[in-house]
Amino acid sequence: MKILVFISHVPDTTSKINFTPDGKAFDTNGVQFVINPNDEFGLTRAMWFKEKQGAHVTVVNVGEATAEPTLRKALAIGADEAIRVNAKPTDGFFVAKQLAKVVADGSYDLIIAGRESIDYNGGMVPGMVAEMLGYHFVNGCIGLEVEDNKATAIREIDGGKETLSFDLPLILGGQKGLVEEKDLKIPNMRGIMMARSKQLTVLEPTSDQAKTTIDHFEKPPAKAACKLVSPDNVDELIDLLHNEAKVI
Repeated sequence: MKILVFISHVPDTTSKINFTPDGKAFDTNGVQFVINPNDEFGLTRAMWFKEKQGAHVTVVNVGEATAEPTLRKALAIGADEAIRVNAKPTDGFFVAKQLAKVVADGSYDLIIAGRESIDYNGGMVPGMVAEMLGYHFVNGCIGLEVEDNKATAIREIDGGKETLSFDLPLILGGQKGLVEEKDLKIPNMRGIMMARSKQLTVLEPTSDQAKTTIDHFEKPPAKAACKLVSPDNVDELIDLLHNEAKVI
């Protein structure tokens, strides 16, 4: 079985987010980047299929050279090879077009993506790729088993869970539950050393253009200072809730 895992190169959630002075771009200075958490759940599940069923695992990212350390980490975790489409990931449509070509050219059986990335939270790329290629697609996936050419996936729905069966090829958007946090793999020294010799292929992008442009970024307004009210002063509390917070 050939598995392809989409890997997004995203800022660590502990990083301080800033924008350029003109508000047109994200300022990457001093920002630590990591594998998108939803993608890491998918990569860990792919490693399970590699260990149990002998699957061959490839990871792919649409990004510039700065994303290569993130791909090398995926290789150190256990992926067999990596692909980087040499382009700035401008919007979901553009990224989906690049990934669809990689999927089509590689004839993969199972494509695992994260439900969404934690930078822009678009949640659109895996579904777009599935539509472009006419593949089965399941989102919000929290369980996956594959036997021969059949996949059984469990996804979250309002008020419960739904179990679905598909013929391969299949694209899924995974999240926590596909594996648990305690099962995530941390690269060891042997894996890090082996990753240096694994193949990382750089592909040039297709001629497709982004469908959206960024007007500007802005941070949300700073939160107001906390006001403390004496437990004996109920009238002041009601006045604040009514006239300032406007919740009653």
